[in-house]
Amino acid sequence: MAKTEDPIISVSGVRGQVGISLDASTITRFALAFGTFVGGKTVVIGRDSRTSSPMIRHAVLAGLFATGCHVIDVGLCPTPTVLMMAKSLKAAGSITVTASHNPVEWNGIEFAAESGKLLTHSERDELTRIYETEDFDLAPWDKLGTLEELDNATTHHLKQILSTPWIDLDLIRDAKLKVTLDCGNGAGCVISSDLLQELGCEAIEINCVPDGNFRRSAEPTPDAIVELCEEVCVSKADIGFAHDGDADRVVVVTDQGVPLSGEWTIAFVADFILNKTIGDVVVTVSTSRMMDDIAAKHGVKLHRTKVGVGWVVERMHEVNAVIGGEGTGGVIYPSLNYTTDGIASIAAIVQYIAESNKTVSELVDAMPKYEMCRKKLEIPSQKVATQLIENALSLYKKEHKTASRTEPYLELTDGIKRVWNDRWVNIRKSGTEPVIRVFSEAPTASQAEALCNETLESLKKLMKQISL
Repeated sequence: MAKTEDPIISVSGVRGQVGISLDASTITRFALAFGTFVGGKTVVIGRDSRTSSPMIRHAVLAGLFATGCHVIDVGLCPTPTVLMMAKSLKAAGSITVTASHNPVEWNGIEFAAESGKLLTHSERDELTRIYETEDFDLAPWDKLGTLEELDNATTHHLKQILSTPWIDLDLIRDAKLKVTLDCGNGAGCVISSDLLQELGCEAIEINCVPDGNFRRSAEPTPDAIVELCEEVCVSKADIGFAHDGDADRVVVVTDQGVPLSGEWTIAFVADFILNKTIGDVVVTVSTSRMMDDIAAKHGVKLHRTKVGVGWVVERMHEVNAVIGGEGTGGVIYPSLNYTTDGIASIAAIVQYIAESNKTVSELVDAMPKYEMCRKKLEIPSQKVATQLIENALSLYKKEHKTASRTEPYLELTDGIKRVWNDRWVNIRKSGTEPVIRVFSEAPTASQAEALCNETLESLKKLMKQISL
């Protein structure tokens, strides 16, 4: 099939549909840019389980070898494992072959700079400049790159998690928890089951063969993990966990088989960590108001950023935050590494349950209650998305001025967030898919969905006015 659209380039890296908006030449060109960016030094690479990942890997190797890089390949690993190895090996950078939570026909590459640190805004700009100008620093024939392969990456990652000060192995093992695990046939298959075994949990596995033939959506939404919910009930498990494709996220299913959104992952972990250490918390503009209540409970400051792990990490460094993340199920543990780590989140939440001596359902009942609605509007191109956001902003500004009211006020950190006293809706262009995302939150599910639907209808009307 001919290439019909450019790949999506964002804070998350580069993603596209294989053979359509993403091909080997594009990947090699980005690898050439990255090899130039790191000065031909050591780069760690790893990949998820997608069937297209070996092809992408070879394209990456070509670009890195051509710029003289020494490549350390850690194989099939979760994204946080790759970055942790880059940190341990003091590499000049890393590339992970993954499309994370995107559908199986997608793939991409994610970049990190020195020692596994996500690229800053200025570093991303420089990498993009090299890519666009093709200002590559090619190595001569006798100084081309070399390859080294390591097979102990997941072992190292597990060791780091188990040695964190907030893990009490004896306490967890004494709790004898039964856990149902759904890795979605992704990269989490090679590590999360081993973690549960180390924690002394009885694990029931679903979709834990890393063959890349995803038998459910790579994004562990409530609709995608019905099988996991059923298995939790059948096996009478204490909790269920579901990963996305590269295991940088995890979501929870309660002991009653109720699927929880990713908002609950950061809520549980933040409450747990803040019981151990006091400090600031960083989340995105579209993360639940539960985080405001948890921050107030512990007397700490909550900061909000644009959506995207890179933005959260930058702010965490600025304020020396003790925990951060997104409502997607991704949590960042500074004591481990500055990237979202779904494997570490399993350990933290298991510890949280063991310490509290409560069921997951009881922990949910003890939290403040809000309901969220997440929908998306498919768009023909990123250009149309940008124009649509601009048109919507003009409309809302006009409405606000005409009504001469204080609510809703507009918050423009990322896209458009309309905020009322008891609810909000956020409209933003996705950095990973050709869609406009609409998230809303309100006291009840019906109110949240009504706000989301009303906003989507407005956007559809505005899109008809744009020349496609």
